[in-house]
Amino acid sequence: MSPTPQHGTTARQQGHAPAREEFQVPVPGGRLAVSRWPADDPGAPVVLALHGITANGLSWARVAHHLAGRVTLVAPDLRGRGGSGTVPGPYGIAAHADDMAAVVDALGVGRVVLTGHSMGAFTAALTAVRHPHLLTGLLLVDGGVGFPVPAGLDPDELITSVLGPAMRRLSMTFPDREAYRAFWQSHPAFAGSWSPWVDEYVQRDLVGEEPELRSSCSLEAVRVDGMDQLGAEVSGAVHQLPLQAELLWAPRGLMDEPQGLYDEQRLAAADLDPRMLRTLLVPDTNHYSILIGDEGARVVAQHLLAAAGAGGADEHGGTPAR
Repeated sequence: MSPTPQHGTTARQQGHAPAREEFQVPVPGGRLAVSRWPADDPGAPVVLALHGITANGLSWARVAHHLAGRVTLVAPDLRGRGGSGTVPGPYGIAAHADDMAAVVDALGVGRVVLTGHSMGAFTAALTAVRHPHLLTGLLLVDGGVGFPVPAGLDPDELITSVLGPAMRRLSMTFPDREAYRAFWQSHPAFAGSWSPWVDEYVQRDLVGEEPELRSSCSLEAVRVDGMDQLGAEVSGAVHQLPLQAELLWAPRGLMDEPQGLYDEQRLAAADLDPRMLRTLLVPDTNHYSILIGDEGARVVAQHLLAAAGAGGADEHGGTPAR
């Protein structure tokens, strides 16, 4: 049986996306908070969307806007983040993958299209390997493909060097919500991408009381998950996919720097099987705007609709890597 929503939280924005519902799914140690944007047709395909390492499920809200009720989008807050911030460990990508199996079971819809952004893409790939019976399609968004780690680098230094302000904020406090909003609005990767969807996403991260608001993200969860991404099981999942998939990648990085996580040379060096993973550049995006920006979210939505058999990605929906 499909879970019953606890409450509706967000009205349709600009008349397109359905209202968001929120429900909970039991997992070992607690209950995950899960957002759902239902399709207009109750029988429409379901997309399960996984967020990044310090994010929450509302990072997918702009994509939900572009899906416009043609499929149901379900986006959990992974354990240790957002509304699932108090769900304890064990953390790690395998634990998240098994949690996603519990979410699909709770939905009662059989199989889903699976997608993930950043760490969520690694989780989606490992979920596909561990639970291949759960999915009909797989879309990775600027994540899922790992690279060798430099020897002798301290794990915390490595994670902080990659995540930058997203990691440092976990130890910060903020006097009020406006201060937290200003923190993110000053982030170079968010320039030009701010919207009501982004605002709701970043505000969901806050817990505590003024004047000591803080991120909901568990620092231990981020450390464990960040290091786990570097291990052989997780980084190797993309080479063991049980079905054909796509990777959409951004040319610019987490701070909007010119070098993104991926480029054609790095993807070539990863020795991916082109028969199993098609890689597509999403021009003029960075690691965040490929998901939260209007154009990036539109392209992601197109590819999800195609994977769900509810529409198609056109010739503007990404550029194949050479």
